[in-house]
Amino acid sequence: MVRTPRQVLVVAFDGFQLLDLAGPVEVLRSATRLGAQPPYAVRIAAPQGGRVRSESGVAVESDLSLATLASNPEPLDTLVVVGGDGTRARHGDAQFLADLTAVAGHAQRITSVCTGAWLLAAAGLLDGYEATTHWATCDAMAERHPEVRVLADRIHVRDRDRWTSAGVTAGIDLFLALVDADHGNELAHTVAAWLVVFARRPGGQSQFSAQLRAQAATTPSLADLQRWLPDHLQGHLDVDALAARVNMSPRTFARCFARETGTTPAAFVEELRVETARRLLESTDLTIGAIAGRVGMKNPETLHRAFQRRTGTTPDRYRQHFSRRAS
Repeated sequence: MVRTPRQVLVVAFDGFQLLDLAGPVEVLRSATRLGAQPPYAVRIAAPQGGRVRSESGVAVESDLSLATLASNPEPLDTLVVVGGDGTRARHGDAQFLADLTAVAGHAQRITSVCTGAWLLAAAGLLDGYEATTHWATCDAMAERHPEVRVLADRIHVRDRDRWTSAGVTAGIDLFLALVDADHGNELAHTVAAWLVVFARRPGGQSQFSAQLRAQAATTPSLADLQRWLPDHLQGHLDVDALAARVNMSPRTFARCFARETGTTPAAFVEELRVETARRLLESTDLTIGAIAGRVGMKNPETLHRAFQRRTGTTPDRYRQHFSRRAS
């Protein structure tokens, strides 16, 4: 027996990011196609109804007007606000924000993709909540909306009934997590495989690699060291050893490295080791102990602590969820 569908409303506007809309919608459509009970019924709302044009030029026909729905609210399971260049204009649109707030008041959960979080924040819908958005705008959002606790280095964040994602493709990860919450891990994995998603990433996973997060050093010897380290993680990499490699005293090296990269040598090495461990967990059958050895950690317990600290989950749980072999 088909149960009453979960009503999902996606709010779009001129200048929206096409993949912010298409990714989540395809996740929900695939979940329904693959047997989700209750299924998902997705509609698209534009500020005044009609057609909206994405920032890439592709136009989408909406199903209804957000303004009309605000005047006659109806129960929703999930409200989704997408991002894109068009958020700049809507961020200061008092009527749009009022309509969004009215509709949100009848939704069981409120979500955003990418810079759609800016619109939720502008409407006061993230006050007192943790949230994330595209990495390039996290600092600005935190400054503009101090009532929101912005977690810059997250793929997606769930805080009670508020779900927000990082940029663009992270919306797919967020909605796979929603399917998991609604219907369980097995269906979420099946949807990920159906969509040929390379790996379903956990919310606590970083938006960036360690190399991208750290600033590039300007001193040639330090820049060379940054490039050398990922291929030599099994070695002895304490401050004394690294300082000797670049012909500096340990104190001078630690000070210069932190100043130029924005992180300490120890933190940078640990991030590289955890990042490499993640790739090995995704793609190999190596034991946790063997992986610890491969990345230069003394024992599985050391890896476990570092992995938990950096990703918010354990190596075993990460492998269960994100091994490429599982799909």
